[in-house]
Amino acid sequence: MASVHESLYFNPMMTNGVVHANVFGIKDWVTPYKISVLALLYEMTTSKPIALQERRRLNKLILPLQQGPDLTLGQFLKTVEECCPQTAFAVKLRLQEMADGELKDMEYFFATLPTPFSAIDSEAYKTSVVGLFMRHMLLAYNKLSFSQVYKLYKALQQYYHSHYAQPGDVQVGLPADDSDMDLTSTEDTVGERMEKEELDTAPLHESELRNEDAPSRGPLSQKQAEYFLARQAYLLKNDENKALKPAALQDELNNMLKFNPDFAEAHYLSYLNSMRVQDIFISTHSLLHYFDRLILSGSEGKSNGDEGYGRSLRYAALNLAALHCRFGHYQQADLALQEAIRIAQESNDHVCLQHCLSWLYTLEQMKGSDSSVLTEDSVKMAAHFCLPYLASLGIQSLVQQGAIQGKTAHELMDALKDTDILHWKHSLSELIDISLAQTTSIWRMYGKSTMAQQQAQLLLNMNSLEQVNFGVQQNNTEAFAVALCHLAELHAEQGLYGAVSEVLKHLKEQFPPHTQHAKLWMLCDIKIQFDRAMNDGKYHLAEPHVTAIAALNKTEGLYRKAQVLKALNRTTEAHSILQRLQLYCEKTKYTEMIIRVMLATAELHWESSGFATALPLLLQALALARQHHLQALVSETILHLSFTQLMLGVPEQALCVLHEAMEPILAHGAVMDKGRALLLAARCQMAMAGTRPNGQRHAALGLAVQTLGEAAAYFSMLDCKERLRDVHYLQARLHHTLGQTPQRNKCAMLFRLLDQELQAPGAAVAMRL
Repeated sequence: MASVHESLYFNPMMTNGVVHANVFGIKDWVTPYKISVLALLYEMTTSKPIALQERRRLNKLILPLQQGPDLTLGQFLKTVEECCPQTAFAVKLRLQEMADGELKDMEYFFATLPTPFSAIDSEAYKTSVVGLFMRHMLLAYNKLSFSQVYKLYKALQQYYHSHYAQPGDVQVGLPADDSDMDLTSTEDTVGERMEKEELDTAPLHESELRNEDAPSRGPLSQKQAEYFLARQAYLLKNDENKALKPAALQDELNNMLKFNPDFAEAHYLSYLNSMRVQDIFISTHSLLHYFDRLILSGSEGKSNGDEGYGRSLRYAALNLAALHCRFGHYQQADLALQEAIRIAQESNDHVCLQHCLSWLYTLEQMKGSDSSVLTEDSVKMAAHFCLPYLASLGIQSLVQQGAIQGKTAHELMDALKDTDILHWKHSLSELIDISLAQTTSIWRMYGKSTMAQQQAQLLLNMNSLEQVNFGVQQNNTEAFAVALCHLAELHAEQGLYGAVSEVLKHLKEQFPPHTQHAKLWMLCDIKIQFDRAMNDGKYHLAEPHVTAIAALNKTEGLYRKAQVLKALNRTTEAHSILQRLQLYCEKTKYTEMIIRVMLATAELHWESSGFATALPLLLQALALARQHHLQALVSETILHLSFTQLMLGVPEQALCVLHEAMEPILAHGAVMDKGRALLLAARCQMAMAGTRPNGQRHAALGLAVQTLGEAAAYFSMLDCKERLRDVHYLQARLHHTLGQTPQRNKCAMLFRLLDQELQAPGAAVAMRL
């Protein structure tokens, strides 16, 4: 009965009743590290009562210690000490007794070891994970000959004393020939043992542990290899920051493949690891080897005959197409995709064809083509074949295209609501995250900052349906990165730079620079720094950020470069860049950028007093923004129209137009936009007061003073000194006109202090919005 349990737990291959080596080519053996694990289990049951919290941590630690790669003594004790220092000290003393004693001390330990587990009131059962591990180790130890026991004892001494040895000390003792202690070894032939290669048992550095799958330079058993691959794959998917670094993980995989080149799962993890660092050669090489080894291993070909072979081929072509899509090789991706479609059609594999169709419309989107018809067909076919994941992805893609094409918000939200029902019904937690992130982006695009912030907070505070393993508390998917970047930008718009730094700090910790989604927060961070420098009038600080933005997003980089050139009065260069950018955006149908370019071009017309020539451009931008329901850009365009009308001498009409945008700006706009709108309203009030009788004139000027005070409060939140200087200048003039000398002198003093601090003449107040 015991042998049956052993075979079930350790999953060896059995043929004709004989237990052979694992398919990985390596066998389970008794090692000094396994003796340390046994000592830990012994102390947990025989020592004084352990606190409940510490016992829980130790219980969670047992399985990784049993199935994970062998650790050095220092790594092992450090891991146990983090859970329970008292038990770690007891384990250390137990190992010291055996290592500093004699061979009989180790034999006595194994002789007394089963006692706690054979007791009636023991917490461990014979069929539990701990019980099976104990029985396996005891059986392996009892099968050792005297020479093997002596060799194990010398290995234990070396294992213990190497932890306290100085770097220059020479270790004396016999290395452990672990293969001699194999459970399946039936002969003790000296000649065979001498012919076997010695395994590399060099200890690892401390930095490679931290409970993070400490890599082992020697061969791993089948269970250790499977545990290592499963853990690293899970971490790469859910919390890449906790996985091994790309170089360290690749070294481990290379070491693993050295002992078994046909281990297909190791090739696939190598493919995932190479994708992290955008290595096209190794990722392609590993992906192809994965499918080759999958066929050679017989896991598909033997079970399904020719169908298994064909299935691997078509999914290999499909994955190769996805790989080329990831790297932007559209022609190669199209060829691989056509090959996958051809093989799938020959095999009548509708599921594979549906996956191919979803990648086909994705590829068309990447090329910039209209793929709405393909996407709709994909959704219909996915629903027909009961593939909710692909159907939901298709609907989300249609929603994204609809947002770009100018569909109304309620249409898009209704579609997302239907997909959310599908997600919760089938527990598609990853798609729930994507849906919330997409909703956040849509609300942000429409200019509804409050709704965008609500959806982002909902995503960050939602308990994921994914099973939480390996200490992973939160997914590090693209959806979380997008939501956090939106939150950072929303806080920056409100002048809450302290909160922005906290969000960006978390982003940098959760998505280190080497991860695939790191460029999202990099671009967000640089854009916030650029906008802050531009708002402060520090154009010399904003200029270096343009190169960094262009490296991450060429379109944004060109637009920001034009902004800096315009601020530096290099009008001709700025106009040339804006014209080139507008042509590119019209070709790619980037509506938001087209409107922003139109507004920037209108501002260039202001520089040459061409206010009348700016009107048609602004009206065209307003019509385009309203057509696509872009409320934030509508409000921004109305501000520009109002300013243009003010400069053309119609302040009444300018103020009437401005009131249309004032409510959405104050409700959802950035602090800078609120201040600019109030400053423009005050200037309109001042211009209108000049044409009124004295009694009404003083009341109108008093209202303008109040409006300027509100604008100053917003500019103060951003510490925008250049704008505050303009406000104090207008306040001083108004107070002088109203005969309020103390208030005039105060505002004049504030203006002078800011003017001396800035040490640079700003643009004329009358010529800037």
